[in-house]
Amino acid sequence: MNGAESLVKTLLGSGVDVCFANPGTSEMHFVAALDRVPGMRCVLGLQENIVTGAADGYWRMAEKPACTLLHCGPGLANGLAGLHDARRARSGIVNVVGDQAVYHRPFDAPLTADTEGWARGASAWVRTSSRSEDVGADAAVAVQAARTSPGQVATLILPSDSSWNEGGVVAAALPVPAVPQADPHAIRQAARLLREKRNVLLLLGGLALREGAQQQAQRIAAATGAKLLAEGSNARIQRGRGRLPLERVPYVNELAVKALEPYEHIILVNAKEPIGFFGYPGKPSRFWREGCELHALTRLEQDAETALRALAEELGAPAAAMPDPGPRPEAPRGSLSPEGLARAVAALMPDGAVVVDESVTYGRGFFSESHAAPPHDWLQNCGGAIGYGPPVAVGAAIGAGGRRIIALQADGSAMYTLQALWTQARERLPVTTVILSNRKYQILIGEYQNVGANPGRTAMDMLDLGNPDIGWVQLANSLGVEAAQAANLETLGDLMAQSFSRPGPFLIELLI
Repeated sequence: MNGAESLVKTLLGSGVDVCFANPGTSEMHFVAALDRVPGMRCVLGLQENIVTGAADGYWRMAEKPACTLLHCGPGLANGLAGLHDARRARSGIVNVVGDQAVYHRPFDAPLTADTEGWARGASAWVRTSSRSEDVGADAAVAVQAARTSPGQVATLILPSDSSWNEGGVVAAALPVPAVPQADPHAIRQAARLLREKRNVLLLLGGLALREGAQQQAQRIAAATGAKLLAEGSNARIQRGRGRLPLERVPYVNELAVKALEPYEHIILVNAKEPIGFFGYPGKPSRFWREGCELHALTRLEQDAETALRALAEELGAPAAAMPDPGPRPEAPRGSLSPEGLARAVAALMPDGAVVVDESVTYGRGFFSESHAAPPHDWLQNCGGAIGYGPPVAVGAAIGAGGRRIIALQADGSAMYTLQALWTQARERLPVTTVILSNRKYQILIGEYQNVGANPGRTAMDMLDLGNPDIGWVQLANSLGVEAAQAANLETLGDLMAQSFSRPGPFLIELLI
């Protein structure tokens, strides 16, 4: 058995049975092993960010890691944006990167790179397997690292001779590390605050946004009068009827400061301190007011649901019903607006849909219009690297096992990773992509003004996507995805409903 075969068998034995790949010469023995060893679903991406982004989306829905297969240092470099977003979303990925044969490195061949150095910035764990005898054991540790709460990127670098040399050994799966529990003192301290203080906010993030944790948070809020809010960007929120109608910390600096201004105490539940996405001249980086105190109930890696339940019991909080969000919206008609699009999605989505949101500026107010939708999951870009949406939709579709994916996608961002449409077509994935086609980098126009400048002709030319117009219907068709345009809410609704009844992908260019 060679090293590559031991790698595949160890991954399968450790529960990793999906591989998102863009291989090259150094990885051919791994590819051959995937061919010989049954059990691994192999999904081809035409660019490495498709691969890493898909692995991110897969973890968010499947709650277990996939592996990637990237070609040497430059292939890793192409995929780093997706790994950055995955790290910020706290997604578990076994990131396998081929490399030069160990004996070939001293010759400084063209693809030789500081692969380990490049990997460290986006990985919690990095190791190079320099001997075929070690590959299986290293792979088992990589899976364990990826599954360490709340989820981590683990990069295993595989020199090509470690793949082709004989001597590979299949390693047994290692135990999944236990999820750390909250400090009992933190629970008692939070209970004291909630009993004695006014104007308290529970800021929820990570696994605190799952349905079970939400139920415990609602008990606490109903018993104490505390307010509930989600972080601004979240890897996965379970939303819709029967879940909390949560709003998020706003993206815009002034709006976020205003939203948090009432609170004297903020209890963080798997959440980070609320800060700005960027620094702006004369504006605060921190969103909480002077004198507000922050307290941690659970850190990012700790068990939020158990901690919230313990807190509710400490408070003697009875069971509490989820707030009624009101009737489900009807399909809207008329001219396009952000609110109209949100209502259309809420009115038409099938039960159990998954929304992959890279709507950027157009979608900042979607939540308030979609609380009464059927139960669904909503995935957001946590790292800010552009182009997250299309590949995450690929991985989410595979990880969610046939549930309909609705990708709300800004046009400028989609151009970074449009190759994902080809993978959607190849795999016949149930993805409905709505391209928000305003033919400009709208977010950057706003950011230009946020730094105190007014865009002139040169600046506007660099933020304009309409010279020439991008033909999204033609692009989608060329990549095997059926597509059509919509210029009003009636047409949008008709196209969305049609797409939900079909097994494969569909793209709607929404002319806004």
